[in-house]
Amino acid sequence: MTSFKSVTLEVPDPTAANAFYKAFGLDSYVNVRASDATTTGFRGFALSLVVSQPGNVDAFIAAALDAGATTLKPATKGFWGYGGVVRAPDGTICKIATSKKKDTGPAAQHIDQVALLLGAADVKASKRFYVDRGLAVAKSFGGKYVEFDTPSSAVTLALYPRRALAKDTGVSQEGTGSHRIVIGSDTGPFTDPDGFVWETASA
Repeated sequence: MTSFKSVTLEVPDPTAANAFYKAFGLDSYVNVRASDATTTGFRGFALSLVVSQPGNVDAFIAAALDAGATTLKPATKGFWGYGGVVRAPDGTICKIATSKKKDTGPAAQHIDQVALLLGAADVKASKRFYVDRGLAVAKSFGGKYVEFDTPSSAVTLALYPRRALAKDTGVSQEGTGSHRIVIGSDTGPFTDPDGFVWETASA
């Protein structure tokens, strides 16, 4: 049975990446390690930060930009709430959003949930792949979104159509080379249908 344990980002400069994720507030959710693997364009995934109010969205985006991130989508109101998208200096895409449209207290860098969104060419096929390896489904909306039950991790694992994820984060879906991300589990190494690499997580 496969259990989702950790997220490791492969970055050109681990020291700089660690400093960024600490300033951003994600250092307890992701690991980093050195890699010079070739990658171009969209790497097929995004980290989604869910927070409780618009002021918190702004606080996280400001912290990210101050630490060297660039804006992909400025924070704006939508029918679903309020949010924006930034790209970390190492290239990782981070979406920060809330379903609330008004603040109910002082702004703070407090995270309610972090999700790893994997862009899948065929969400239903990738869902079957993971279910066959023992992951339990928490939520499923056909070929549009699947969220797995991941009690062993501080990060939620979810599948999203690659094209829709790229559009949602403000980038082209085109991309080649390494995803520059490794997912840790309690079982041996494998690679999913979209090329995302899983390895045995260190104790």
